[in-house]
Amino acid sequence: MTSDLHAALTQSPGQTVAYLRHAEPEPMAETLTALANAEGGTLVLGCDVAGRLGDVFVEEDAADALRAALRLCRPPVHTDWSQQQVPGGTVVVLRVERSGTLHSLWDGRVLVRKGPENRPVDGAEIEQLLANRPVGDFELQEVAGATREDLDEDIIDNYLERRQKRNPRSGILPKDKLLQQIGAVTEARVPTVSGMLLFGREPQLFLPQSRAIFVRFADVQPRGPEGSFGYGRREELIGPLPVIIDRAWRVMWEEMDKQAVVRGLQRHEETEYPQSAVREALVNAVAHRDYRLTGRSIEIRMYTDRLEVTSPGGLPAHITLDNIVEEHYSRNPRIVNGLYQWGYIEELGLGVDRMIEDMVSAGHMPPKFEAKSHRFSVILYNRRDPVQAMKSWEQNMNERQIKAIEFLQRHGTITNRDYRDLCPHVGPETLRLDLADLVSKGLVLKIGDKRGTRYILK
Repeated sequence: MTSDLHAALTQSPGQTVAYLRHAEPEPMAETLTALANAEGGTLVLGCDVAGRLGDVFVEEDAADALRAALRLCRPPVHTDWSQQQVPGGTVVVLRVERSGTLHSLWDGRVLVRKGPENRPVDGAEIEQLLANRPVGDFELQEVAGATREDLDEDIIDNYLERRQKRNPRSGILPKDKLLQQIGAVTEARVPTVSGMLLFGREPQLFLPQSRAIFVRFADVQPRGPEGSFGYGRREELIGPLPVIIDRAWRVMWEEMDKQAVVRGLQRHEETEYPQSAVREALVNAVAHRDYRLTGRSIEIRMYTDRLEVTSPGGLPAHITLDNIVEEHYSRNPRIVNGLYQWGYIEELGLGVDRMIEDMVSAGHMPPKFEAKSHRFSVILYNRRDPVQAMKSWEQNMNERQIKAIEFLQRHGTITNRDYRDLCPHVGPETLRLDLADLVSKGLVLKIGDKRGTRYILK
């Protein structure tokens, strides 16, 4: 008895172990897809956990049974299998790895292994399963039916020009060689998902989910200009990702309120939202959405009090709302790098930090982030707070904290080192508690972590 079989037969049916006495295609297919959609595992075919034998296999029977089961899986599940002799007969051990693809059955059902059961899932649970699957290879998948001619030469040339300006010392490769190097085409010159999204003539013909939708409402609720449910303006934004970003920004710029502000002798145009924060929210949505999710587009909703940018797919990997400022993870590393080389992303990993800082520096509330299993939203509010919080708390601040606030008003940001320089005769723990108190009172916002920590006025 091999170690795999011995290990399986010493365990009860559970999350990673299943038994089937009989080689019936449907139960086999259900178990194989459920294991592949969960953590993987072992299916022992031909006996139960008590060792009672069922079907006795020869090699041809086992291969036929497996082929019949895999024909019921969409797509087929990869398995490694072997026959093992046991007292009184033969069993088959099927090893299933956790799959990077979500598998369904011939009738559309999606199953996942939960304890000893194959449990059906639907709706948001399916989207959560998709969000938690590895996606790096998805960017490199060939786009079915696409050819090299489906990529736009003008878009590619513009990218190459921007890339060379950002990396003036890098060598110049032939165009198709570079496209292959960045994962935009395969060796056979077939466009990949990332290549089509970045450079495609009409990406939405192949990846219809890659469009974005802008909607303007004349209320804080989804209502039209006359108060009825509806919208005042709707734009469907299509094309490769850089074109979508440019067109979406142009539409939002047209719809944002603007006013002239005179500072000193200079006249400035002040927008409803900080331009940099809006662009960061837009670029982040385009760069980090889950492009495997079909039937959903990026949505940009502009209400009278807020701007909402929503991208399909929950937060990736280990990212949570609690660590979103400090931690960084790219769901689409090739798309992110492409937009970075293009200049749409200034510094990798600093988009959320900058968005928060720019909103607060302009006198707005910090951005609000909402993470669901199937979507992520950034909400920017347009109302400004005329430092009412400052007035309500200033009587409770000590002299050191007042110095810190005055420093922030002059310089915009303060670090622990700055605060120690302001108060050189005070212990570091006392100063740390001072800043923590200002954060808890809602006067100051902490950005970054460890040595990169800084504070800005909230």
